[in-house]
Amino acid sequence: MHRKTFVAAAVGLGLVTLCACGSSGGEAADSKTVTLVSHDSWAASKSVIADFEKTSGYKVRVLKDGDAGQAVNKAVLTKDNPQGDVFFGVDNTLLSRALDNGLFQSYEPKDSDKVAPQYRVDQAKHRVTPVDTGDICVNYDKEYFADHRLAPPASFDDLLKPQYKNLLVTENAATSSPGLGFLLGTAAKYGDTGWQGYWKKLKDNGVKVVDGWEQAYNQEFSGSAGGKKAKGNRPLAVSYASSPPAEVIYADPKPKTAPTGVVQDTCFRQVEYAGLLSNAKNTKGGKAFLDFLISRKFQEDMPLNMFVYPVREKAAVPAEFAKYGPQAGHPQTMAPDKIAANRDQWVRSWTSLAVK
Repeated sequence: MHRKTFVAAAVGLGLVTLCACGSSGGEAADSKTVTLVSHDSWAASKSVIADFEKTSGYKVRVLKDGDAGQAVNKAVLTKDNPQGDVFFGVDNTLLSRALDNGLFQSYEPKDSDKVAPQYRVDQAKHRVTPVDTGDICVNYDKEYFADHRLAPPASFDDLLKPQYKNLLVTENAATSSPGLGFLLGTAAKYGDTGWQGYWKKLKDNGVKVVDGWEQAYNQEFSGSAGGKKAKGNRPLAVSYASSPPAEVIYADPKPKTAPTGVVQDTCFRQVEYAGLLSNAKNTKGGKAFLDFLISRKFQEDMPLNMFVYPVREKAAVPAEFAKYGPQAGHPQTMAPDKIAANRDQWVRSWTSLAVK
């Protein structure tokens, strides 16, 4: 998934705990255990999870299930006999798929009124709870542009200019959540019909499309620690606004400034949600865990573990995270219902333009 490497670094430093505890659909319900199903990037500090377990009386079991898209699809297929009680990680690009397939049951967690209004959706039924937000953006390799005495691009339009030919790598919108987010960002920028013309020009300017974030960022992108090891040669890559702080926080020794930057005018705002699974065996424990996910303690724990921003108003963000990975001031956004109405068609059109 998009943050897997950053989370792995945190695990290596002993900052977070990840449990891949399996759970079969036929397993007897354990009223003392609450099972979370999520994508691979779930992470939380051991002390924060321990505090929830002590306070609530529930032991937390985590079942990680691959990329967000894969995890959502599997959860839909198993909704009648779910693998767990709570699902975390469906984002605004895939939300309609989960809701239309009846993945979640209604529950409004405590402190829901503390969530910033712009992130609240499904207010009539309360089937999902906003948990975090972040920006999908083009990242650039500062060293490359300094060495070539070339200013980095500043916008979507700049990416079409001749001086940036063959410099950008992005993920496949059909297989990757950041790739899909970047596609939606261009659709929001250029409109329902204009984005196709943009992608034709971007293809002509040498954009490279790979399957997922791991390959794009850690193999093709010259600015990341992984890309340097892999001798990546693309100084522009679709990633996250939170990628630069990760490059600083987990570097050894730490650089004084981030080696990568963000093209702010290319950002698309992503929001991740959690919900109580339909037919969950431990609904009481699941509700307690959803309360926990928007508690101040968990919300303030997220930035340095999952490299995302809290959605709870007045939740503090660590200074080093905010310094190196500020949120975009004016990101592209799109209403979930518009995404739902157009996503599949747009992905098919995009595939014919950018991949074939």
